[in-house]
Amino acid sequence: MSTSIDQAVEARLVAAAPRMSTIPASLHYDRSDPFAVRMSFPAPATLEGIEVFWTFARELLTRGMEQPVGDGDVRVRPYGFDRTVVEFHAPEGTAIVHIRTGELRSFLHRTLALVPVGDEHLHVDLDHDLAELMRDAC
Repeated sequence: MSTSIDQAVEARLVAAAPRMSTIPASLHYDRSDPFAVRMSFPAPATLEGIEVFWTFARELLTRGMEQPVGDGDVRVRPYGFDRTVVEFHAPEGTAIVHIRTGELRSFLHRTLALVPVGDEHLHVDLDHDLAELMRDAC
């Protein structure tokens, strides 16, 4: 059985221009980090010209499809009938993308099959994580 999930999604970048450009994006979930989702954008889709990753709570994405959530670097909210808005806030500026809610639901359904809500603690290796923190502190 696989321990991770990768799913390409179509993101529409909200910009000052009337037409939103479509950019490739990918959602990633790994059982070894069961509370988190990672969203990545390839180098050609970013202003810096390098691949960009954002990591945030799986719960944020789940709740954000139904109601506005988040007050930090990542914020999620529903938009109309079939879109979800994800905002990424950084010192360089804010990127806002629209993603089809159905794509997000499909991805989250797959993550829940891998690690159901409430079972995340069964997949966290606290001893390993603590050893990594201690190694980095030295």
